[in-house]
Amino acid sequence: MERRVVITACSAITPIGYGEETIVESLRQGRSGVKPLRDDGLLTERIHSKVFGTVDYPIEYGFARKDTKTMGPVAYYACKVAGDVLVEAGLDSDFIRSGRLGVSFSSTHGSPTIQRNIYKTFFSEDKSKFSSIGAVDYLKSMVHTTAVNITRMFGITGRVVASSTACTTSSQSIGFAYEMVKFGMQDAMICGGSDEYDTTTVAVFDNLLACSVDFNDTPECTPRPFDSKRDGLVVGEGGAAVLLEEYEHARARGATILGEVIGFACNNNGGDLILPNLDGITATLRLALDDANIKPDDVDFISAHATATKMGDVIESQAIDNVYGQGNKPWVTGLKSYMGHTMGTCGAIELILSLYMMEQGFLAPTLNLENVDERCAMLRHVREVTETKIQTAAIQNFAFGGVNTCLLVTDGRE
Repeated sequence: MERRVVITACSAITPIGYGEETIVESLRQGRSGVKPLRDDGLLTERIHSKVFGTVDYPIEYGFARKDTKTMGPVAYYACKVAGDVLVEAGLDSDFIRSGRLGVSFSSTHGSPTIQRNIYKTFFSEDKSKFSSIGAVDYLKSMVHTTAVNITRMFGITGRVVASSTACTTSSQSIGFAYEMVKFGMQDAMICGGSDEYDTTTVAVFDNLLACSVDFNDTPECTPRPFDSKRDGLVVGEGGAAVLLEEYEHARARGATILGEVIGFACNNNGGDLILPNLDGITATLRLALDDANIKPDDVDFISAHATATKMGDVIESQAIDNVYGQGNKPWVTGLKSYMGHTMGTCGAIELILSLYMMEQGFLAPTLNLENVDERCAMLRHVREVTETKIQTAAIQNFAFGGVNTCLLVTDGRE
């Protein structure tokens, strides 16, 4: 028997703020979180792109020392937002430790800051430094460090999923958690993703000529999803978590329902590992609608992946048009325009921002969209803050490796 899956808490640390009030204000005011790239003393001089979506405000973590010894920066973000959702949801300690609550959470590649220090030590001329590398360094850097640090800090004994698939990491985490609850394997799941500030991530995309370089002196003017002057993605950082819960379980304990996940799809292009694929993306969007048992006309809003790469935005626009172009076209916003591409965190952040807009009855425009690329002009772009009620939203994300995801959510507030 399939069960309904609702969202009963959420939290996001983003380049445009932490918490609903600050984030919504940034969206309404068109405030960018993209800043100059900080000099790391190693790679910065070799990187052409000099911008980054930065979390540059203080965060009060309040973690016990016993918990932080296995945590790198990426796990700090993860445990902070996970703790937020547990408090907001009001789950009691017995349920948290019962085995019926699981964790589906990951990052793009663990903690690159810690990994960098390990490699520098390994290749150091001073062999005496080798002894400084210990077990905790691996625990900080391993790809599933976010998920297991969450379980450790809060005593969670349920299932653990740590899907690390680059830009679809947190959307997969949410989708797989949705299926866990839907099919009765868990009653609730903490799910999401996080990624930290590190120039190695920028260097990878910069070397592939995928990063924005034309606006190094005006960081707030990039990225530019769907715009004719877009010149690539901007790497960002942050953390985000949502609590998914079985509907009857949530109702029985009087939980506030923020939304409902009604559909999820994930597939692979089965070919090139870098270039976006029109057929693969189109199939994913249709599979999500099938899973939700709704029609294209039922979707009011699309949070597009929209990384501001030359071909990525065009292929995504064509896929949206393939699926939604014949009826009442949904509104489309590229939320990365505000904070850059937060890597493994982007799906969870964009879901949460969509929930905020659903709740408050408005849509934020795509920032820096001044002249729409004619190849993307078939979409119903949000060009200014629009006061409107959104009932159903699609959150789309696509990753290197040919992985495509789509989440469908409704405003389930009661």
